[in-house]
Amino acid sequence: MSEEVKPNPQEAPTEDAKLVAENIASGQEKAPTVDLEKDYEAAQKYSVSNGDRTDKGTQGPEAANQS
Repeated sequence: MSEEVKPNPQEAPTEDAKLVAENIASGQEKAPTVDLEKDYEAAQKYSVSNGDRTDKGTQGPEAANQS
């Protein structure tokens, strides 16, 4: 599910953002698209650290709780 971003130059928080929004509105630049499902799936890969995916990573919290 891909959505096109439609920025409003009047709501841009910075001068750079306003310039980009104006360029998109005039057709000089292509509007970016956002795929929320792909972004969500990618975020899930980062929600668990690489250390927690190994036995060594799971031993740390267990050892800390035993003290």
